[in-house]
Amino acid sequence: MLLKDQTAIITGGARGIGRSIADKFAANGAHIALIDVNQEALDQASREIAAAYGVRTMAAKADVSNSGDVEAAVKKVLDTLGQIDILVNNAGITRDNLMLRMRDDEWDLVININLKGVFLCTRTVVRYMAKARKGAIINLASVVGQMGNAGQANYTASKGGVIALTKTTAREFAKRNIRVNAIAPGFINTEMTRVLSEQARTEMLHQVPLDRMGEPEDIANACLFLASEMSAYITGQVLAVNGGMLMQ
Repeated sequence: MLLKDQTAIITGGARGIGRSIADKFAANGAHIALIDVNQEALDQASREIAAAYGVRTMAAKADVSNSGDVEAAVKKVLDTLGQIDILVNNAGITRDNLMLRMRDDEWDLVININLKGVFLCTRTVVRYMAKARKGAIINLASVVGQMGNAGQANYTASKGGVIALTKTTAREFAKRNIRVNAIAPGFINTEMTRVLSEQARTEMLHQVPLDRMGEPEDIANACLFLASEMSAYITGQVLAVNGGMLMQ
């Protein structure tokens, strides 16, 4: 088991990619702390993961864009599970619109959840990791944060910011043996993409050399690699999981 007896916080962990990451980590021996805004989904995911993998789990309802919520959730994790070895900043939303039509609240909400949330969770957790002189932080960015995308000024800006924040955090905490990396998913088969029209999905697939959408487990596998000692000499990097959509 690659993560045996380690404790991982996963934001947005109740559903979708976050839940897949939680399952993957638990299957590899990690104790799981889920942070999300949906209490019912949190409680259900926590119960199911504990029953399936025999690890300790807990759920903390929190808005990652609210510093008080984040600090309270992290304290609850420490009080319940005793340590934090891994942080996965996965929580994110979209509010798509063309720039000329984008409202202030659409911009602010996406930036606050997707970028400020990563900052607040990292700032809070890294204090404890620094004392322990070890840790792994994984931030979920996006391929569109690397290449841009019409109709997503807020989302692309937030994910581009996550990439820059990842590199800065990696430089600041490398001497404390804390590795910080990002994953940039391409088109992944989640609730976010399943609402797209068939035409939109077809147009998306034309951009993907592997000619298929990714699955949440593809992202979970990449997360497991970056959380484990298999990537012990990797920090400040962006791992593209996009089917070849963007090659750098």
